[in-house]
Amino acid sequence: MLDLATRRSNSLAGLARGSGNVPAAALEVLPDATKLSFRGRPSAVQAAGEAFGIQLPQTACRFGVKGNRSAYWLGPDEWLLHATGEHASEPFAALERALAGHSYSLVDVSHRSDAFALSGPSSEYILNHGCPLDLSHRSFPVGMCTRTVLAKADTIVWRRQTDLFHLEAWRSFAPYVTALLAEIASGYDLP
Repeated sequence: MLDLATRRSNSLAGLARGSGNVPAAALEVLPDATKLSFRGRPSAVQAAGEAFGIQLPQTACRFGVKGNRSAYWLGPDEWLLHATGEHASEPFAALERALAGHSYSLVDVSHRSDAFALSGPSSEYILNHGCPLDLSHRSFPVGMCTRTVLAKADTIVWRRQTDLFHLEAWRSFAPYVTALLAEIASGYDLP
């Protein structure tokens, strides 16, 4: 049963506007979103995609977006479903109805993490200082997502545009990640 009594507070709400900005990059806190962790067998994947309104990506490390909803491939049988501006109860109930009779797992993880965007011509450069993956456009093109680490923090990273990355970190690590990115950016004379 979905607990609707708890009200979420964003752990980055205290981040002052502009405090994460450097000349060639900007850090922005993204609005809270409904986040559902879906795991299922192939027979459940199509039903989940139809109920959520997006065909769930079947290619490793890819995501799909339609309107205010997005679906991120995190593993062979795992997706993160985002719905910005919606209460979790609506998509959760629709998915439960559509998945009746299937083997699946569906968990509301909306309170688990905070999201923010790093944009600008140096965003790739800044992220690569804390991430062991090659986030160059050649290796990590627009439309790609992955679960990785940023220094010591588990993070989900997806590339929305050439110079725009969205990141999601667990609430307890979100202030650390934003401070780390600001420190990396301030340590370089970026154009």
